[in-house]
Amino acid sequence: MDILETESKIVEALKKVYDPEIPVNVYDLGLIYQIDVTDNGEANITMTLTAPNCPVADMLLMDVENSVGTVEGIKKVIINLVFDPPWDKSMLSDEAKLELGFL
Repeated sequence: MDILETESKIVEALKKVYDPEIPVNVYDLGLIYQIDVTDNGEANITMTLTAPNCPVADMLLMDVENSVGTVEGIKKVIINLVFDPPWDKSMLSDEAKLELGFL
């Protein structure tokens, strides 16, 4: 599997991880800023949270790591949690906006 195909599979995996407080997956929420896959099977995920003091942050990060870790060819998952730029509603996908009633 090439890197683009692996990244696509990672996106599929991320769409199975839901923020327990919002009925939308982390990808469509716009929490995933960057996905990088190395040739040796390392997935580097740069992501944020809806709020810096998110009460479920640890669980959400573990869910992302576990889900991405199931993708074929991924041997290690590294999550880089950032708060700049801060998340806001403009980062929602159209699908998420529709689900949450913003469209």
